[in-house]
Amino acid sequence: MNDLHDRVIVITGASGGIGAHVARLAAARGARLVLAARREPELRAVAAECGAEALAVVADVSRREEVGRVLAAALERFGRVDVWINNAGRGISKPVSQLTDEDCDEMMRVNCKSALYGMQAVLPHFQSRGSGHIINLSSMLGRVPYVYARSAYNAAKHALNALTANLRMELRERWPEIHVSTVSPGVVATEFGVHALHGGPDSRSFPGAQPPEEVAQVVLDLIVHPRADVYTRPGMREWAASYYAAEDMAAVEGQPPGARRPGQT
Repeated sequence: MNDLHDRVIVITGASGGIGAHVARLAAARGARLVLAARREPELRAVAAECGAEALAVVADVSRREEVGRVLAAALERFGRVDVWINNAGRGISKPVSQLTDEDCDEMMRVNCKSALYGMQAVLPHFQSRGSGHIINLSSMLGRVPYVYARSAYNAAKHALNALTANLRMELRERWPEIHVSTVSPGVVATEFGVHALHGGPDSRSFPGAQPPEEVAQVVLDLIVHPRADVYTRPGMREWAASYYAAEDMAAVEGQPPGARRPGQT
């Protein structure tokens, strides 16, 4: 039996990048999809690729009421949700010394609060069923903030990691079949860079950028084999551990990231 067959999966930020690739691969394995994003033409194009049953919901998930509408649409169409993937996100290109209130607010809204809204929206449904899986797409920059121009993005992803871990702890004793997971990719070959607030280099131009299909495969494997925390390439976990184990983080921060990431090409 197909391990994703008939599972109802909600994916935010599904109009492109990692979210779109997760949707396509999940659809090919029999999942039933609810896809949410702001960009309507792109979102509907992805939904069309995923088959007639895929539901596209145009929504801004940085607004709590819009997230509630996504859940309501999913329940109306399919009657349940099995997996909720908080994937919506956006980068920034500005160092700490130049950040404005608006920069910080935007990064927290899109990268942290959107996921919080998703977690809080779907949780009562999962509790009523006694099971479910929340997956939050974070970043290696939420573990090791080695790119200082991503400053407020890094901070928002660190906050997301803390909320994810704390929800998992909150649920562990009473709701052991509700899984809460973090996925941490590194540089991925998507349009993430060019869509960053204040612009930025195209992530697809970086040597060794990970194909989004590989990240999507990690996410699907996580659905089948739930774990608390996964990285998308070998060596990433060890890199993060060595950063925090360093006696002097300042000395480690000056090293090129690739020097501490075995397994990357």
